[in-house]
Amino acid sequence: MGESSFLSQFLMITDIKTILFIAVLIGTFFIVKQFEKKKVAFSTRTIYATIIGLILGVIIQFVAGLPENPAEVTWLNEVSKWYGLFGYGFMDLLKMLVVPMVFVSIIRVIINMKEGDNLQALTFRTLGMLLGTTALAAIIGIVVGNVMKLGVGFDVSGIEAPEMKEIVPLVDTIRGLLPANPVLSMADGNIVAIIIFASFIGIATNRMKKKYMDVVKPFVDLVEAFYKIIVSVAMTVIKFMPYAVVALLANTITARGLSSMLAVVQFVAALYIATALLFVVHLIIITLNGLNPITYIKNAAEPLLLAFTSRSSLGTLPVTIDKLVKNQGVDEGVASFSASLGANMGMNGCAGIYPALMAITIANMAGVDKDISFYVMLLVVITISSLGIAGLPGTATMAVSVVVSGVGLGAYFPLAGGILAIDPILDMGRTMINVNGATTTAITVGNSLGKLDKEAFAKENVVVNEEKTA
Repeated sequence: MGESSFLSQFLMITDIKTILFIAVLIGTFFIVKQFEKKKVAFSTRTIYATIIGLILGVIIQFVAGLPENPAEVTWLNEVSKWYGLFGYGFMDLLKMLVVPMVFVSIIRVIINMKEGDNLQALTFRTLGMLLGTTALAAIIGIVVGNVMKLGVGFDVSGIEAPEMKEIVPLVDTIRGLLPANPVLSMADGNIVAIIIFASFIGIATNRMKKKYMDVVKPFVDLVEAFYKIIVSVAMTVIKFMPYAVVALLANTITARGLSSMLAVVQFVAALYIATALLFVVHLIIITLNGLNPITYIKNAAEPLLLAFTSRSSLGTLPVTIDKLVKNQGVDEGVASFSASLGANMGMNGCAGIYPALMAITIANMAGVDKDISFYVMLLVVITISSLGIAGLPGTATMAVSVVVSGVGLGAYFPLAGGILAIDPILDMGRTMINVNGATTTAITVGNSLGKLDKEAFAKENVVVNEEKTA
């Protein structure tokens, strides 16, 4: 019995297939390492890793006999747990960087602002872009949901879902974003509170520089030194990204299975169609900024692929900021500020497309009439709630809870159970478009403030990437 629990609960290796597929994963790491040795571009290695992870996940599912519920297959759970060590372990290292990077970046942005720079303009333009793109995302979600007739004719008997999360009043939510306890905000990962706290410190330091430069100079130097160090740590962690991508994608397919996607394939298709349409809208915005959309896609490939496989906007943030500065030519201050806000509010996928599609689906399932006032209310609730859900865990589910309740469909929330069951599959596309929206926002705001280096954007970044990430 002791040996059994040691293997099943401690080691989590009770089947030869578990050992086999752990060995296969390590083998794929050697393949990725060969690409690195051959000086294949970092973004290309990441794409290869995505393909390898997809193939590995599908192979695992076929070996398991394509089970309807992978969670009931012991060795699949074991493989998923071990793969998570490599995939989610990488995400943990990235999350380790988020709070110190955002904190020191925002202070540094404000300290380095020149007389002509306008923090107010940076803030309002960033928020305006995030809210504007979220509203566009909601409109696309509404249109796609109606065209595809999501929820129409569904048999909703016997569907169960988690209870709808309690809705927190907007006033309380806004108060919750204020850094009453900055250390607690850092521990909770409340990035908006950290930005506010860092902004106060930065503004005060700037004010003191005029009268007491000799006193505050050591602090200014400390901020600069800490920023250089944390960026160096980030680059060390980021170079492991291709390895993590293999494990993350294979793990998602292993844990959730292929059959889970087929059960609600229409909703999955609708979400990815809406995501693709919004991606085109983002590219149009990039083009309106006088930039080449194809070059943009090449420059943004790494954070988008990481977002897709990791399903974490916040975890991807260090990579997003790094590539905005090095590949897209955005000023460091604008990149740090806009991307940080974009990872926590105005999320185009989780707070825009997804709640819109869910609201249309639930309304159709419940047979609720949808008139013009329904759509106006839906758009308003989605746009406002995209600010109110910032920094909360389970962002997408919370967004749906708020929106569904806000348009009077709260009682029908359990009808969404079948969709919530395959949330990780949906979350991959949602997170990617979240990060793309934040990146588009940073570029647009940077361009409007004259802080976008278009020559740096246009130049070939392959060599730079290889040097920085090797």
